[in-house]
Amino acid sequence: MEVRGSRPPLPVDDSLDELTLLARTAGVEVVDRVVQRVSQIDPATFIGSGKLEEVIERVAETNADMVIFDDELSPRHQRELEKRLGENVQVIDRSALILEIFSQHARTREGALQVELAQYEYRLPRLTRQWTHLARQAGGGAARGGAAGVGLRGPGETQLEVDRREIRRRITHLKEELEGVRAHRQRHRMQRNRAGIPTVALVGYTNAGKSTLLNALSGADVYVANQLFATLDPTTRRIELPNGRAVLLSDTVGFIQKLPVTLVAAFRATLEEVVEADLLLHVVDISDPHAWDQIDVVEDTLAELDATRIPKILVLNKIDRGEQALPPALEGLGYRAVVRTSALKGRGLEELREAIGQALSETLVEMTLLIPYAQGDVLSTVHEMGVVENETHTERGVEVTVRVPPRAVGRLEAFRSANEAGEDA
Repeated sequence: MEVRGSRPPLPVDDSLDELTLLARTAGVEVVDRVVQRVSQIDPATFIGSGKLEEVIERVAETNADMVIFDDELSPRHQRELEKRLGENVQVIDRSALILEIFSQHARTREGALQVELAQYEYRLPRLTRQWTHLARQAGGGAARGGAAGVGLRGPGETQLEVDRREIRRRITHLKEELEGVRAHRQRHRMQRNRAGIPTVALVGYTNAGKSTLLNALSGADVYVANQLFATLDPTTRRIELPNGRAVLLSDTVGFIQKLPVTLVAAFRATLEEVVEADLLLHVVDISDPHAWDQIDVVEDTLAELDATRIPKILVLNKIDRGEQALPPALEGLGYRAVVRTSALKGRGLEELREAIGQALSETLVEMTLLIPYAQGDVLSTVHEMGVVENETHTERGVEVTVRVPPRAVGRLEAFRSANEAGEDA
């Protein structure tokens, strides 16, 4: 539906194309589509009565058993639409469809917990009638290795009503479990920070080719599919730059238009890889005719995450499929560099590695350190994570002038040379 006066990131027909791809990703065959342009949403049935009759006729003609709306339906809208369309026709919205895709592709314990939490939070306000088709009971379902059906109707359903109290209890339990998982991830992140190795996060619109790019840069075998949201769990790999430095490169969940805030919040741990990064690689499918609309969606999401302060490189990917013209407004977005790549064909990868090294070098902090000979491991780490400008062997140890990532300064503070310490004083 297109509401006059609203400004969706994508035109309505292109948004429906994206919804179609979402449906196919979830294993749903799309047999027809209907568009309505209105000045305001109908308070009872979301779409007007005349358009609803058209939808009922289309459902009968195509023998469809599901109607998917390209917006989020209120509990009342969903209730009334299901009543009018009949018990044999399932009504879901974009949010429920995305949740189903999430449940299919979350592969870690953390991802499964996040999916289950998001599903329960979506479901809770919709418990205004007896739900006998819930995807899972407490402790069951996709989060425990099963698979939910599209629209949260899963196999293994025992047809028992899950009331608000039980769902709230389950939400509380899931949040506690997630906090434990996140604390474990935070400990790993702190270890990485202490090592001082820079972290680089891949961000971008879903299906832009981030996982393929990660594979190409690292030689890793990360799950890649021509589907939306193929990656939901952070995947981190170590890569070497031309200057010999090592960085940690993380893939993240793809952004998409009309992604409800509740879903973004449910995947906070995935997005933490973004806000904690030293550098962002914004990957764009430059062959997509709506590439610049997608850039706007990602930039808006980064602003919501308070990640605009982080240096970023624009990666124009899939150049083997063609390129859209660069808009003048691009210069105002603050990218350190613009690099053209084809991750699939291996083009532009060395240029990207060089750009990553250059962007990270611009953030380095210069220090003069005196490292005792007995602590050669510290010297090795300094060489690995920083740029050594000068190295002198003295009676007390190795004196080095080095530029290191800001996150490493605290760890190396104890090794500052007496001369530098005196100058600072």
